[in-house]
Amino acid sequence: MPAPPPAAPPPSATSAKTPLLELREVSRTHRSGVAEVHALRAVSLCVYPGELVAVMGPSGSGKSTLLTLAGGLDTASSGEVVIEGRDIAALSPKEMAALRRRSVGYVFQDYNLIPALTAAENIALPRELDGVSTRKARREAMAALAEMKLTEVASRFPDEMSGGQQQRVAIARALIGNRRLVLADEPTGALDSETGEAILALLRTRCQQGAAGVMVTHEPRHAAWADRVVFVRDGSIVDQTLHAGADSLLSGGTEAVQ
Repeated sequence: MPAPPPAAPPPSATSAKTPLLELREVSRTHRSGVAEVHALRAVSLCVYPGELVAVMGPSGSGKSTLLTLAGGLDTASSGEVVIEGRDIAALSPKEMAALRRRSVGYVFQDYNLIPALTAAENIALPRELDGVSTRKARREAMAALAEMKLTEVASRFPDEMSGGQQQRVAIARALIGNRRLVLADEPTGALDSETGEAILALLRTRCQQGAAGVMVTHEPRHAAWADRVVFVRDGSIVDQTLHAGADSLLSGGTEAVQ
């Protein structure tokens, strides 16, 4: 089983870099009848190239909301979401779609595979939509499946695969191409322990190659793969390195990083 990486260097080590993802005082408010529900409250967060950040917190605390806003799948009520130096609120729908195809890989908790496409076709689709030839996109898809040790499902449709296989196909789709921002919502939720650790190692490697990663997880042992942990409670976050260990985060023994 792969060993988790060492704890992250202090924040000063990344201060000279430009964030690949930046949330600036981002809030998200939903209406429920006449009441307002504050899913996120003025959250600020920077994620740098080469860094994997874990997001933890109780159910309903805003973890998934943070991730969908970071990927441009939802719109902030206030504040700014900046990807690769671009305020995504200023992008047209066409520009935002292109940014997601080229730069953002998103692993959905419910997989979000297209039922009418095979595993290889699901993985290749973002590349084909971005103008890559079908032959090249399928070749890249097969390489991604091989990396997941999943080539035997290339021609299967989602309903012909197990939940764990669908999860790995979804991860392969998120990593194909040169996506510089990888967002994963419980990426190991449907996987056995050994396969889950292998997927975390793969995410970690992609970050070491220059991507920025944000991973929602409820497992301290999975968060131990990250450079930093963002703990979300009632829509607000506490940012911390892993020097103290993820277990201390859950027990309330956090040390905020300003």
